[in-house]
Amino acid sequence: MTKYLRIINMVMVCLAVGYLSSKVTQANIETWYSMIIKPSFNPPNWVFAPVWTLLFILMGISSGLIWNQMATKLPLVKKGMLFFVIQLALNALWSYIFFGLHNFLLAFVEIILLWLMIYETYHVFKQIDKKAAYLLVPYLVWVGFATVLTGSIFWLNR
Repeated sequence: MTKYLRIINMVMVCLAVGYLSSKVTQANIETWYSMIIKPSFNPPNWVFAPVWTLLFILMGISSGLIWNQMATKLPLVKKGMLFFVIQLALNALWSYIFFGLHNFLLAFVEIILLWLMIYETYHVFKQIDKKAAYLLVPYLVWVGFATVLTGSIFWLNR
């Protein structure tokens, strides 16, 4: 497989995970989510889809760049890709916990774990390819913001 196909494959995987996790989100936006108390800094609903689409594309490019280093840095690439898969699963799980189960406390705990896993992924990726690691920075920042938002929603709706 060529280096470009690896990147395209990873972008498609990330977008597919985002699409599947958005199904549980979309089913609750107009109903349940519109009824909960949200902080004043909560972005409008239309912001989330384009932001997450961009982040999933950047994540896919990042992980594809790492995958392309398999021949030269196998142990680190394996570790980095394992961390990447774990954080991607945690990303999807958050939508199910928050929008599916409506469990703010569990969603808050889970998103803290997600942020820590993204940070660990970033740290390993940086040892392999700095550009790939830097592509995860917007994701780290957005999930940091989402962590504050989730904690605030938990606090306001307890």
